[in-house]
Amino acid sequence: MDSSPDLPEPRIIARADHPISRKDIDREALKVMHRLRDAGFSAYLVGGAVRDLYLGKTPKDFDISTNARPGQLRTLFKNSRIIGRRFRLVQVFFFGSKIVEVSTLRCRSEFEEGDREEDEVLAHNNTFGSEAEDAFRRDLTINALFYEIENFTIIDYTDGVSDLNNRIVRMVGEPDRRIVRDPVRMMRAIRHAARSGFTIEERTWQAIVTNLDTLRLCPDSRVRDEFFKDLHSGACAPWCRLAVASGLFFVLLPCYNEGLSQEPENPLSQLSLLFALCQVIDRLHGEGRPLPEHLLFALLMLPWAQARFDLVSLPAEGRDSFARTLRTKVDSHLEHLNVKRASREEITSLLVNFPAFVRHGAGQTWPAWLKRKSYFADGLLFLQLYQEALGGVPADLAARPEPVAAPPSGRGRGRTGKPRPPRPESRTPAFSGKKGGIFGLK
Repeated sequence: MDSSPDLPEPRIIARADHPISRKDIDREALKVMHRLRDAGFSAYLVGGAVRDLYLGKTPKDFDISTNARPGQLRTLFKNSRIIGRRFRLVQVFFFGSKIVEVSTLRCRSEFEEGDREEDEVLAHNNTFGSEAEDAFRRDLTINALFYEIENFTIIDYTDGVSDLNNRIVRMVGEPDRRIVRDPVRMMRAIRHAARSGFTIEERTWQAIVTNLDTLRLCPDSRVRDEFFKDLHSGACAPWCRLAVASGLFFVLLPCYNEGLSQEPENPLSQLSLLFALCQVIDRLHGEGRPLPEHLLFALLMLPWAQARFDLVSLPAEGRDSFARTLRTKVDSHLEHLNVKRASREEITSLLVNFPAFVRHGAGQTWPAWLKRKSYFADGLLFLQLYQEALGGVPADLAARPEPVAAPPSGRGRGRTGKPRPPRPESRTPAFSGKKGGIFGLK
């Protein structure tokens, strides 16, 4: 192990003093690590895999770091490819579409660029470094641990093991500086605290609260991807509580800046409804039935829409005008998250038609015109998710009804009322006598 002169020596946790066992490590990841070691390179299990194994959880991914360069990795692993622009990674492929990602140890270049502006977001880099530098460029101390297979020890440069034992989420380095250089780190800190039930260390928490506006400096697609990791984490409800308490929630969904009832103990408050809907999202995720994008966003925006438009009591008259207003609001409030137009239309449809489902659902009598609508299945599920959040029976995704087919119309029939025979397929294009041909084609 090599370390920079200005960095501390690591704490080495012997096999007898930590709970990680090789039998819990993915077999293909072990194969990659052994091949790297046999070729004379270092090989470490890193990041979330070490954290989760230490906590007794099953990691989602087993990422590996090494001192081998990407070109050397490609030579060593023929079944691999190089990906990435900000930093080059090597993906090693195994049977069954399994992928193990291997990265070269990186330097902490963001700390060494003294001529950069303090409020400038971290630039792209592809600079390699040592184990110590790689540890200190990571976001959280609990994600900065290395596990090596030579002596089965944990290598800890940032006191991450103590934070795991004390159930603390702490930013590596100076929190304000680290967040300004990459504001997405705020989202990661809150996500990991919510997932594990950890407490965010005070300086890290204050840095998050102070630097919320810097998140707007990040690319929309990157913020959106991190947001979806939060919603699909299985800990959406505790995440939501932390996001609301810190103010991050209002940056991600600015519609709630228009006003949110701050009475969590009142079951009728919009904040309580928001937390209850997030618990429903977590239940479905735990059952292996995650909701699609448009339903997730519609659920998160429902308390706002209810407070803003009084959806439940909205009369059927004037729905077209309301739909236009709501569509404009949804577009403006989701624009910064790079949500596709088709999804925004589906979100608007769910919210606009929600009053009709509430009205007819009270007596469980669905009129034929509503059952024929293409949005009926999603609208009914949306109502059931809302009712579950209010204490009703759990919504069942498996029982989604198929829309009733509309009765046949006269379209496509001859004057006699009989279906017209199919028109024979033409093998020649249509032409125009005008210069340039039809549709401007010659």
